[in-house]
Amino acid sequence: MNLPESFDVLAPAILFGLCIGGLVFVFARAFASGAQAYAGAHSEKTAEAFADIFLFIPPRRIAEIGWVGAGIVFVFFTAVFFDLDSPASTVVGLALGVVGGVGAFMLPSKVLLIIKERRRNRFNVQLVDALVHMSNALKAGFSINQAFETVVENGDNPIAQEFQLFLQQTRLGIGFNEALQNMDQRVGSDDLTLVCTAIDIARRTGGNLTEIFDKISLTIRERMRIESRVRTLTAQGRLQGIIVGAMPLVLGVAMTLLRPGMMIPFLKSMTGMIAVAGVLVLITLGGLMIRKIIRIDV
Repeated sequence: MNLPESFDVLAPAILFGLCIGGLVFVFARAFASGAQAYAGAHSEKTAEAFADIFLFIPPRRIAEIGWVGAGIVFVFFTAVFFDLDSPASTVVGLALGVVGGVGAFMLPSKVLLIIKERRRNRFNVQLVDALVHMSNALKAGFSINQAFETVVENGDNPIAQEFQLFLQQTRLGIGFNEALQNMDQRVGSDDLTLVCTAIDIARRTGGNLTEIFDKISLTIRERMRIESRVRTLTAQGRLQGIIVGAMPLVLGVAMTLLRPGMMIPFLKSMTGMIAVAGVLVLITLGGLMIRKIIRIDV
């Protein structure tokens, strides 16, 4: 084959490769810019949510933690399932790496939800005693703002922090009802919503706040007692769900560590991947069913 004929054969292939490479570059650049913009917005939103619970973490630091976690998870799954002799295993590893990386990037926001839930529970427990103190302060002739100040001076965090921020907003010129609504939105507690609604109605109609606080504290205390009883009665079901759900995963990890020569080829095969996917789906469905059964709203 002479030079002109070889050029005629190679030219279309070269042009096709350049086109594919250009498209890949454009899509990769667009994906990178979109991912960066989303990461920035997600980090700022997460940082604002952390600030609501008085944990001030820069958005840049949250983004760095998310990217590092995503990179570690992606490299782990890719390294485990990478196999030149099995393209399907490599593709599955890349897919799992992408999915796991996205989950790892969202980990700070998931941790935030857990922290907020625990903080909300502590707030609800402290709210019962705070209502009693506020009721006693009102009986002694204090104003409603002074009753809040007694909780700030004698209470513990997080209720002291929230009430102090509420008082600071009222001193800066924000309306009393608006400051109450801001605190209610920050905490996200149904019990606090009940208290804020009762205060608003009592201020408009001239009701007796001392009696209202006593009745609300009694109601919250009784509800907590019933919830504690329900958690005690459903503890066995929750433990069974955790054990049954974790047993296949623990056995799989143990077999992989003890017999890697047998488990790793099985996991990289199509049959093994289908079996693992089926197990994960069944565990998820079982966990959701158990959660639906034992979860009782009071």
